[in-house]
Amino acid sequence: MMTRICIYGAGAIGGFLGARLAPTDVDLSLVARGPHLAAIRDNGLTLVEDGHSQNHRIKASDSPAEFGPQDFVIVTLKAHSLPAIVESMQPLLGPETAVVFATNGVPWWYFHGLEGEFADHQLQTVDPGNVIWNGIGPQRAIGCVVYPAAEVTEPGVVEHHSGDRFPIGEPNGERSDRVKTLSSLLGKAGLRAPVRPRIRDDIWIKLWGNASFNPVSALTGATLKQIGEDPLTAQVIRHIMEETQAIGEALGTRFAVDIDKRIAGGTAVGDHRTSMLQDLDMGRPMEIDALVSAVQELGQLVGKPTPTLDTVLALVKQRARLAGCY
Repeated sequence: MMTRICIYGAGAIGGFLGARLAPTDVDLSLVARGPHLAAIRDNGLTLVEDGHSQNHRIKASDSPAEFGPQDFVIVTLKAHSLPAIVESMQPLLGPETAVVFATNGVPWWYFHGLEGEFADHQLQTVDPGNVIWNGIGPQRAIGCVVYPAAEVTEPGVVEHHSGDRFPIGEPNGERSDRVKTLSSLLGKAGLRAPVRPRIRDDIWIKLWGNASFNPVSALTGATLKQIGEDPLTAQVIRHIMEETQAIGEALGTRFAVDIDKRIAGGTAVGDHRTSMLQDLDMGRPMEIDALVSAVQELGQLVGKPTPTLDTVLALVKQRARLAGCY
């Protein structure tokens, strides 16, 4: 029997995953909406890579109930959208369904599977009222860090720019059968999905950049290269990273690179406009809470001050509110 996989949110990353998984031996479905859904239904999903395009016919709907219980649900929506989909996801959830959260920022399940004083602590900035925790359940969660860059260039068409890595891991670090199966399935789709025993370390490395470069970009309109090459904004980034690292280490995180390398890595991406800046420009809700507010909440939890992050957070929230994006 084929493994049943539903990708919930077939936008840029979800569409990229769907198009890569489509030729493999899985029973695949997509949850999408609007003109993008209509185009996928009428014309299939087209993936453009390295100047070449491939078209795939994939089951797609805006009603998850059409697909029934899955082995894996891969959620590629932004973190602030998750509470609103908990109810509609229910038909996809069987007794053994695993849910892979391929989202940026501090995950709502962060303290599940950890021992110590914060075991099963629930984060209100990313899961207000514990809606996701209670409605989906942390035992279903598989962590995932998203490195590829892609965009929807027109309805039904996804262009893949770079990257093929999706590190995954159980919250408790176990090499479970389900996480090994998922790694294998993604591998057959030409993606690198190593099983990490410490998935939170990977989450923090990406969060390091998201919590610093993203809000500064939204406030300044600058690209990653412009922020990193300007001594003044680079210093702001450094201060936020120092504060973020202190919080992560207080929670047991191991940072495999130093701040200089992380800033250099972000700068080297070049004239890229961060997702937060793009959302601001497009008038869409911004990922402020999962990327920045949650770091502040964690800092308060472990007693680590975040003066620079606090200042930037206050400013970017005001900017977002005035733009109708928060």
